Amino acid sequence: MSSKRRIAVKQLIGSIENVTKVLGAGDGYISSPAPLNDSNKQSLSFCSDMTENAREAIRSSKAKVVVCYDGLTFDKEDCIDKTLILTPDPRLAFVQILRSYFEEKVRYGVSPTAVVEKDAIIHPNSYIGPHTYIGRSEIGEGAVIHGNVQIYSGAKVGKNVVINASTVIGAEGIMTTWDVRSPHLGGVVIEDDVWIGSNVSIQRGMLSDTVIGQGSTIGHLCNIGHQTVIGKRCFIVSGSVIGGSCHVGDYSQVSISASIRDKIRVGEKAIVGMGSVVTKDVGDRWVVVGIPARKIREVS
Repeated sequence: MSSKRRIAVKQLIGSIENVTKVLGAGDGYISSPAPLNDSNKQSLSFCSDMTENAREAIRSSKAKVVVCYDGLTFDKEDCIDKTLILTPDPRLAFVQILRSYFEEKVRYGVSPTAVVEKDAIIHPNSYIGPHTYIGRSEIGEGAVIHGNVQIYSGAKVGKNVVINASTVIGAEGIMTTWDVRSPHLGGVVIEDDVWIGSNVSIQRGMLSDTVIGQGSTIGHLCNIGHQTVIGKRCFIVSGSVIGGSCHVGDYSQVSISASIRDKIRVGEKAIVGMGSVVTKDVGDRWVVVGIPARKIREVS
């Protein structure tokens, strides 16, 4: 796919929002993105290293164009055969280029093998993949629902949401009273710009909704319990388990394979460390690690 592309370097430079400086000729073409250490004379790459090691890595790379940190200094010899695009956030700039020129564009529509209930509300500018089931739910503009996803009735999926394959949205949790299972009458609200990985389970609320806040990321193989509220711009890393009726504050991170027991409150901008087991509330900006999780410091 990418080998057939021919993108002008000047065009790339113009597509980046914050360019501090351009070193080198700034001309020619690139055809594909590549890692810095596995590139060729038609490659675009990036380096987010802020140390002096970055100079040597960039100098030895064969990439024609390298997006790098604007705090670095270079000699003329460093860019004789390449163009260096200096920016405050090389990773973000590189992602902008990938999305503009290399990301595969989804064609909106409903797969003929998908099953959509007649009362569902599906925005015409959305994508429903093969063998996916949509109950009496609402799917917003720009949403991409990949194959084999199950979305039960009572879910509301916002704009530009991505839900990857084999994820289940809206199944009941395991709330019981003695040996009688409690019906779950709430729904699931997935706000705009959320990204959800594959093989994720997000349970419907028992009385109120389970909510995934705007711009949050839910990694692959995660479990979000019933009636839990995940705030805005949260990062729930793959393999994490969050029990029912929890609250995770805005801009917080739950690291890989962490577990949070039911009814726990995690504050804003907090970090739960990898593999931690959280049994008590976590304050704003706390960093907690361990089994059981303990506060080790605060983030600024």
